[in-house]
Amino acid sequence: MSSKETLLKEIQQKEIPQHIAIIMDGNGRWAKKRGMPRIYGHRAGTQSVKEVVKACGELKIKILTLYTFSTENWSRPLTEVNALMGLLCTMLKREVAELDKSGVSLESIGRTEELSEKVQKELKIAKEKLRHNRGKGLLLNLALNYGGRQEILDATNQILKSGLKTVDEIKFREFLYTGPMADPDLVIRTSGEERLSNFLIFQAAYAEFYVTKVLWPDFRKEQLYDAIADYQNRERRFGKA
Repeated sequence: MSSKETLLKEIQQKEIPQHIAIIMDGNGRWAKKRGMPRIYGHRAGTQSVKEVVKACGELKIKILTLYTFSTENWSRPLTEVNALMGLLCTMLKREVAELDKSGVSLESIGRTEELSEKVQKELKIAKEKLRHNRGKGLLLNLALNYGGRQEILDATNQILKSGLKTVDEIKFREFLYTGPMADPDLVIRTSGEERLSNFLIFQAAYAEFYVTKVLWPDFRKEQLYDAIADYQNRERRFGKA
C-alpha cells in the first residue's frame, strides 16, 4: 500500500471536515520560477482545482470554497485580469459535464454583479446545469470578486435597508453572502503565506488554519490529505477551556 493510500485510510477513519476553504496562492511565483508569464501559472493551477474538487467529493466533504478572485485582484494588470476571466469562463464551460457526473453543485459568493456580462452568463448557466445536484454531493463554492470586509459592509447595509434596528449573530448571518452555509472547519493556504487576505473573516473565526509552502499548481491529493490529517490531530475548543 502506497503512503498516499495509507494516509487516505487513516483520515477516513476519523472525523472529516465538512467545509474546507482554500486560499489558492502561488500561481505567479510558480510561473516565474519557470520563466513564464503569470497566466501560465494560473492555467497550471486549474489542474489542482480539478484534482482537489474530485478528492473532496470522494471524501464526502459537503462544501469546498475556493478563493478564486478577490476584490483586490482588480489592481493587477488588465491583461492578467482579462486572462483570468477568460480562463474562468473556459473552465465553467469545459468542466460542467464532469462536475455533473460527480454529483457536484455550484454556488458563488461575492459581488458577482460587478463581473462582466459574459462571466455572469457562464456562471449562471453552470449553476443551473448543476442545480439538481444540490444536497446530493459536494457543493463547490467560488469566491468571486470577494472580500471579507466588503461582505460585512454589504450585510450591514442590507440590514439597514430592511429597517431592522438590532440583530444577533444568527440574524446577521442571514445577510452574509454565505447565507445558510456552514462555517469552514478548515482553511488551507498554499505558498507559505500566513494571512487570511480578507477571506471569510467572519466565518473563519474558529476555523483551523493550515499553511503549506507548496505553491498552488503543485497542490494535489497528497497535500490535501496532509492538511486534513493535521486538522484531525487538533483539538477544537471554540474558545472553551
